[in-house]
Amino acid sequence: MNLVIIKYNAGNIQSVLYALERIGVEAVVTDDHALIKKADKVIFPGVGEASSAMQYLNERGLDELIKNLQQPVLGICLGMQLMCKYSEENNTECLGIFDEKVKLFKPTDAAVKVPQIGWNTIYDLKTDLFKGLPDNSYCYFVHGYYAALGEHTIATTDYVQPYSSGLYKDNFYGVQFHPEKSAAVGEQILKNFILNA
Repeated sequence: MNLVIIKYNAGNIQSVLYALERIGVEAVVTDDHALIKKADKVIFPGVGEASSAMQYLNERGLDELIKNLQQPVLGICLGMQLMCKYSEENNTECLGIFDEKVKLFKPTDAAVKVPQIGWNTIYDLKTDLFKGLPDNSYCYFVHGYYAALGEHTIATTDYVQPYSSGLYKDNFYGVQFHPEKSAAVGEQILKNFILNA
């Protein structure tokens, strides 16, 4: 298995590597176009801010590369948001793989904090990415922006309102939570991506 993690100016790559090690999988971290194109599977992680991340991708031609990948691709957190068409975070045009727009949480209750930080459930699970997992499995989230529900939604989470915690189209998957920080559930999702996607 030739697994590549796309290297760019967004954090959490190390924790993804550690999570893959725990399930016995090695990955190469690179921004080399040829290595990314040759990979069997690609992970596009991210913690950070949308506009600076997109600028970095655009400057290096990674935006067009990612959009044209043919093998299975998994976007994590900011990676998933960048795969949508637009983010309200600094008015950012994103990759446009998914039609969904990414919006800022706007709670009406002052007790509901933004960003959402901590454990929450995922439900209405679709595709083999969630094979073997029951509805209302707990995953770990850290985000202030969300992708609305739409035709590509494969997992839903409630925070302020229901939103997409998983997206899927063609060979592209995205999850809003951090599988690398989601204990056994997250490990199962990573295994499913590697074995079943």
